[in-house]
Amino acid sequence: MQVVSAQPTGNNSSIRWFFKDKGFDDKSINVMLKKCKRLEDVQSEKADENWAYLTSIGIQERKLPNVVARCPKILSLGLNEKLIPMVQFLGTLLGTKPNDIASAITKFPQLLAHSVEEKLCPLLAFFESLGVHEKQLGKMLMFNPRIISYSIESKLAHIVEFLSSLGLSNEVIGKVLVKNPSIMGYGVDNRLRPTSEFLLSLGLEEKELQTLAVNYPEVLCRDAKKVLNSHVTYLKNCGFEDQHIAALVTGYPPILIKSIKNSLKPRIKFLVDVMGRRIEEAANYPEFFRYGMKKRLESRQKLLAQRSISCSLSEMLDCNEKKFLLRFDLAD
Repeated sequence: MQVVSAQPTGNNSSIRWFFKDKGFDDKSINVMLKKCKRLEDVQSEKADENWAYLTSIGIQERKLPNVVARCPKILSLGLNEKLIPMVQFLGTLLGTKPNDIASAITKFPQLLAHSVEEKLCPLLAFFESLGVHEKQLGKMLMFNPRIISYSIESKLAHIVEFLSSLGLSNEVIGKVLVKNPSIMGYGVDNRLRPTSEFLLSLGLEEKELQTLAVNYPEVLCRDAKKVLNSHVTYLKNCGFEDQHIAALVTGYPPILIKSIKNSLKPRIKFLVDVMGRRIEEAANYPEFFRYGMKKRLESRQKLLAQRSISCSLSEMLDCNEKKFLLRFDLAD
C-alpha cells in the first residue's frame, strides 16, 4: 500500500508558502513551526506585514531571516498591539539613533517578544530603585539585550542581594551593573560567590574586595578554578610569594584575567631580563602590569638606561610623558 505524506493545509500551508518565498528551506520552516506553534494559525498577510515593519525600523533584509529564525514568534505578534509599542518604548530607552533599535533586535530578537507592561516597565522600576536612569538602562540593553529576558525575582534580585552582601549600597550596585552589564548573565552560586571566596582566600580584605567589585567587576565574572587559579599558579612559578600575589591582586585586579602568554609573561621577562629588577618590585607597584610594552615600558627603560639612571618603578611609570622627561631631565 502506498503511503502518502500529509500535505500542509489551511493556514499552515499559507505560512509555509510565506517562508518559502523568503528563502527558507523545509528543515528551517519545520524548526520554526515547532518553536512557535502559534505560527500555524498565522496568515501570510499578517506575517508579511510584520516582516515589512521590521525592515522599516532598520533591520537589514539580509539579516532578517536569521532574526526570524531565532525568534519566529515575532511574526505572530500583533503589529499595533505588541510590536509597535515595544519598538517605541525601546526608542525612548535606546536613544534617537535610528540604528540602535535595529542593532539591539538583531543581537537578541526575543526583545520584541516581551511585553511593555509586563516586562519592560517592571524592569525599568527595578533599575530605577538602584539609581539607574532610563538612558543608562538603554545603554545596558544595547550592550546586553538578554537582560530583558532575566527574571527580576530569581535572577536580578539575587545578584543585587549578592553585591549587597559584599557591603555595596544600592546606588553603588547600580553603578556596577551599568559599568559591566554582563555580570547579570552569571549565576551567583556557580560563579560570582565562588570567585569572591577565591579572592578572599588570596588574602584580600573585605574592603579590598568591595573596591574590586566596584572598579573591576569583570574579574568577579571569571571562573576561579579555570582562569584565576591558573594565573595564581603562573605567578607563583615566576617567584611571587603569597603576600606578593595578594598585593598584586589588590593593586591591579586585572592581573588575574590578563593573557598569560601575551601580557604577563613578556612583562615579567622584561622586568627581570631587560630592566634587571627583582620580581618583588612589581609586587610593590602592581600597576606595572597595566602599562603598554612599547609605548611606556620599553621606551622609558631605554632612555633611563642611556643615562644610567636608577629609580623605582613608580617613579618611572606613574606620570605622563612630559612629566617623565622633566623628572629625569631628559627633555631636549
